[in-house]
Amino acid sequence: MAPNELLASYWSQPEIGTNLLILANMVGALLLGLLVGYERSYHGRAAGMRTYGLVCMASAALMMVAGYPDSWYGGQGTAMTLGIDPTRVIQGIVTGIGFLGAGVIMREGFNISGLTTAASIWTASAIGVMVGVGFYLAGIGLALLSAGIMIYLSRLEGILPSRHAIAISLRFDAGYTPRETELRRLALERGYEIAGGSLTISNDHGVHEWRFVALALSKHSGAPLSDLAHELSNYDGIASFKLAHARN
Repeated sequence: MAPNELLASYWSQPEIGTNLLILANMVGALLLGLLVGYERSYHGRAAGMRTYGLVCMASAALMMVAGYPDSWYGGQGTAMTLGIDPTRVIQGIVTGIGFLGAGVIMREGFNISGLTTAASIWTASAIGVMVGVGFYLAGIGLALLSAGIMIYLSRLEGILPSRHAIAISLRFDAGYTPRETELRRLALERGYEIAGGSLTISNDHGVHEWRFVALALSKHSGAPLSDLAHELSNYDGIASFKLAHARN
């Protein structure tokens, strides 16, 4: 087959039809991923809408690619992959990129950063696989959807009902024994609730240290960090504290 004919085969009607089907599946997976990600984000978890959306969409893209081997390389997939197994190549790429993405995830206390970057790196590998096997239109669509998620989704998150989270570390005076019921009452009075399962307590030679995540009761509730810091600095029994917006 002449080079120009081979190039034209990548944009033939059957190939475009396959690409559009892959694109439709990617969009559906993206919407479902965003739904799950919103639920996690609303409850103060580290991975949010962008992370879930990217991972779900890229996973669907790779599964769709694996399901249409006859459409690879402009419809020449069977002839060009005779004697080799390209799915093993895809598996190796995705696994290797997964380790690379894990390297950009950083955790400091309750704060986790780099999750969306890791998901976008993994999505980029899916784009490369799709372009490599000749699904140009679907690869372009995946790239545009991914960029749109990272650029514009934060604006959508700002419109949707949400609750911001604060990571709090409290170190009490030696001999002072705090009470959880009192802590929860004080949090509610200031528009927050302690996230379930987030409270950790340590004791070092009679000095208690409590760490937890406080979730705002609604999008517009919750005292500002500066006000909380001012109150904590004047609260009897607290030797030191640390406040930070929980982020991913």
